Amino acid sequence: MLTVKRLGIPDSNIILMLADDASCNSRNKFPGSVYADRGRHIELYGDNIEVDYRGYEVTVENFIRVLTGRMDPSVPRSKRLLTDDRSNVFVYMTGHGGNEFLKFQDNEEISAFDIADAFEQMYQKKRRVSTSFCALRSTYETGPRSYNEIFFMIDTCQANTMYSKFYSPNILATGSSRLGENSYSYENDNDIGVAVIDAYTHYVLEYMEGINKTSHQTMADLVRASSLVAVFQVLTIPGPQFGSYDVGKINSHPGVRSDLFKRPLDQALITDFFGGVAQVEVTPLSQPHSQAEPHSSATKHKEPRTPQVPVLGSMRTVPPNVKTEADIWQKMRAWGSLAGIGVLVGWVITRK
Repeated sequence: MLTVKRLGIPDSNIILMLADDASCNSRNKFPGSVYADRGRHIELYGDNIEVDYRGYEVTVENFIRVLTGRMDPSVPRSKRLLTDDRSNVFVYMTGHGGNEFLKFQDNEEISAFDIADAFEQMYQKKRRVSTSFCALRSTYETGPRSYNEIFFMIDTCQANTMYSKFYSPNILATGSSRLGENSYSYENDNDIGVAVIDAYTHYVLEYMEGINKTSHQTMADLVRASSLVAVFQVLTIPGPQFGSYDVGKINSHPGVRSDLFKRPLDQALITDFFGGVAQVEVTPLSQPHSQAEPHSSATKHKEPRTPQVPVLGSMRTVPPNVKTEADIWQKMRAWGSLAGIGVLVGWVITRK
């Protein structure tokens, strides 16, 4: 949570669902805090975390509604996933699971089919979204789908089975364990008496702590896949980029599915999904046809290799020799003021 916020993604672009309020649990010796390790070096909760769905609000139905946008009109914007066809979406799930299912609240389950169908609805759906950018507000049609690309990550027992049913395009998926394997915790915190983080998540988080907004690390660096197009891949990551991350230490075989993902992993930046660097489009004011240069087009200034996020506002430059509508109105107001003064002077003279 704090990692993606550090990389520039605001709370308004994050939907956080927590089934249990661990920070305020009576067993927590550090109220209001949740740490990623027993040394308490990384604080996951932070001072300004915003939980959108808490406790019994965390249900399979609400999760599916968030993904598909099928919300009651009374649901506030802060609980909606306001994406469009230019949005990259990162979905992270963890908890108790098994072969093609993940538990919610220990009384219901979401299946691999449910998530696959929800992603397909996101791809097919044409949603109307109201957006705001500073003082600018607009409402527009988002296009034929409500995402550009999805990165799906899950840490649970038999996690890799949860993305086996995906069939929608532009989805990259990774999980912590193969069919028949458990996903194990990293270490216990003796002060609170429970495990504080799973091994797979621990090493991913450790790696992500070294990423910044200008990083050129790619998804290939993150997943370290041996083949970019295989449907299922077994990942072994002994390299220094993940520290000591290997199968022997996490006791399971992480996997990745990239056959639905159109881009090569070595061309997809990690910050495409974890970073919040916006692009700015600069376009010149349209000129009369007779004065326009042949084959002229809008000039676009973009930061190199930045994430494809929606551009909600634009800046326009005006050539110095072109008079804008504002200039014309300013001159008309000036002449109008002079005319008004002349009428008043003439009226005073006639009164005398």
